[in-house]
Amino acid sequence: MERTSEATELACLTGVAKTMKIDGKQIANNIGEDLKSKVETLKKKNIVAHLAIIIVGDDPASKSYVEQKKLFAEKIGVKTSLYQYPDSISVKDLHHYLNDLNHLSSVHGIIVQRPLPPQIDSLAINLTIDPKKDVDGFNPKSKFQAPIALAVLRILEDIFPRSILCKGYSFTKCLKGKKVVVIGKGETGGKPIMESFRKMGVKPTILDSKTINKQAVTKTADIIISAVGKKVLEPEMIKKGVILIGVGLHKQRDGKFYGDYSSKEIKDIASFYTPTPGGVGPVSVAMLMENLIKSAENLF
Repeated sequence: MERTSEATELACLTGVAKTMKIDGKQIANNIGEDLKSKVETLKKKNIVAHLAIIIVGDDPASKSYVEQKKLFAEKIGVKTSLYQYPDSISVKDLHHYLNDLNHLSSVHGIIVQRPLPPQIDSLAINLTIDPKKDVDGFNPKSKFQAPIALAVLRILEDIFPRSILCKGYSFTKCLKGKKVVVIGKGETGGKPIMESFRKMGVKPTILDSKTINKQAVTKTADIIISAVGKKVLEPEMIKKGVILIGVGLHKQRDGKFYGDYSSKEIKDIASFYTPTPGGVGPVSVAMLMENLIKSAENLF
């Protein structure tokens, strides 16, 4: 962590420090160690933190994401239950199963893996989950922020330790002095991220498919969070020293997942960047588990 701090101070002072690849797995592991002790504390009270995961259909990416969540949960001592249904399931049946989980006292968190088939109204599903158990933060009355948004903020906190430039300022005040750009405003990506920034009093610039001349905006950004799901950032679109956080993922013909930018292309331009995989994803899983444990602590 000391190396990251020294490099960050240099980046804050010069804006042209040697590029640092953000190790999302290490950040997630650090969070996991803290969560593990909280899980043990709950067990002493005869409470086993329990996450119910619903997956609809056979989407390979969804199965991969769910497996990551199960593995992390197992590592920290959290119980998971997987409920898999065919993509032909009716809205009525899915609502029924969710209501059963809402009333099951042993379950502290419920998530429905996205994407959902066309006949399922995502908004209706969000509203069905008990806000006290909505650890994904999709219900407007949820007690929790979306894990993806929490992950982005956690990564930025890791980048912005108490540097000379930010000395004497809070993390939030430091962020307010940066030009933040969010690309994409989807329900599971850009939207919760920009909402979290706004709650902090940070006003990000939002880019979407209708934005004209995106490069004029991205070229002056200090921080770019891209949540699109296809390659949208080219090297000529960013300035030296920019911080790049890649949330979007897409699968190519080789069967591998790629991000919204090529790490090889931007690694000599950005001061910090998240890779794909191993960047935002692991931290988002860790923040989901943090929400779950808070739910277990507060429900009983």
